[in-house]
Amino acid sequence: MADVKRTVDALWRIESARIVGTLARVTGDLGLAEDLAQEAVVDALAQWPESGIPQNPGAWLTAVAKRKAIDAWRRRDRLDDRYRALAHELDDSVAGADAWQPIGDDVLRLVFTACHPVLSREAQVALTLRVVGGLTTEEIARLFLVPVATVQQRITRAKKTLGAAKVPFEAPDPAEWRARLGSVLGVVYLVFTEGYAATSGDRWIRAELAEEALRLGRVLAALVPREPEVHGLVALMELQASRFGARVNASGEPILLADQDRTRWDHSQIARGIAVLARADGVGRGRGPYALQAAIAECHAIAPSVDGTDWARIVLLYEALGRIAPNPVVDLNRAVAVSMATGPASALAIVDRMVDDGSLRGSYLLPSVRGELLTRLGRRDEARSELATAAALAANTRERDVLLAKIAAL
Repeated sequence: MADVKRTVDALWRIESARIVGTLARVTGDLGLAEDLAQEAVVDALAQWPESGIPQNPGAWLTAVAKRKAIDAWRRRDRLDDRYRALAHELDDSVAGADAWQPIGDDVLRLVFTACHPVLSREAQVALTLRVVGGLTTEEIARLFLVPVATVQQRITRAKKTLGAAKVPFEAPDPAEWRARLGSVLGVVYLVFTEGYAATSGDRWIRAELAEEALRLGRVLAALVPREPEVHGLVALMELQASRFGARVNASGEPILLADQDRTRWDHSQIARGIAVLARADGVGRGRGPYALQAAIAECHAIAPSVDGTDWARIVLLYEALGRIAPNPVVDLNRAVAVSMATGPASALAIVDRMVDDGSLRGSYLLPSVRGELLTRLGRRDEARSELATAAALAANTRERDVLLAKIAAL
């Protein structure tokens, strides 16, 4: 049973967006689609320990969920054209389930639907991370430092709002893309960052999430090739993902940037990222937040070592980013760059101002950076206290282990 549960959990992480997307296309109801998918998962947990895991478990879950939809419509005596069309589709997809392949565009439609303007930004993000990213409500709550009940309420309300507004399951008309694009890009990048550095659990990297976000970004770039920020986001994700092979060891333990074997970086992916950033610049509308972050990632990607990195340029890029997209995480990253460019003392002054302002309260990031700066300044007792605070706040087991190792080294 434990093996089946692990398989189902892994399957849900990887395939949930495609399964829910396919069901939403068939039923026309995003909330119903996710409910059906979850019911199919319950059936899998009950049946697979005895029957065995099917050859194509994603197809099995989708087929079972479709049958549940048909049963529900039959019980309501609503055998209409929609049912007949679905029944015809089941003849092809359920009978030959092992040959079933999810339609990639369904995931893109899923993202646009979850980011519909009738929803608040908070609801867009929560719903997309839930139905596209496959994150639990607990993980989303940790990501945004809000109570679990708040996330659950946002998701439930979002589904009801989409239903009440009769939002169709489709990509918007091209004339509406620009207005909807900002929310979509923001959500795609949040999914990527959860894969790049997981907020909780015992894995530091969740590559399946990052890869799905990168795939969606590439699809978006093909749809709107004259939008520079789409290319900027894709470039950023390509450059960051290029380091995955060197960011953890064989046991899954994190390897920090200074200790990474740069020969294990994916240099083909780095070249793709640089080329995509050039494509964004080629549009000729200036760099937005994603393109600026991609330029920072490019500085790291082409540097021969940490000491050989152009930290002064990174500081300038962070300053530009902070002006057009103010964010405390940007300020904190700028402080790290300043510490490398001019020393830890000047960086500590920036971080101390953030502490006084109450920035990033409840996050491990601020005390983690402050502890590192204090270590470099030789203030070991203060550093140990800050790193202990950071370790207590870190929800990811691997991240916590890194912090505890730093404390032990002191």
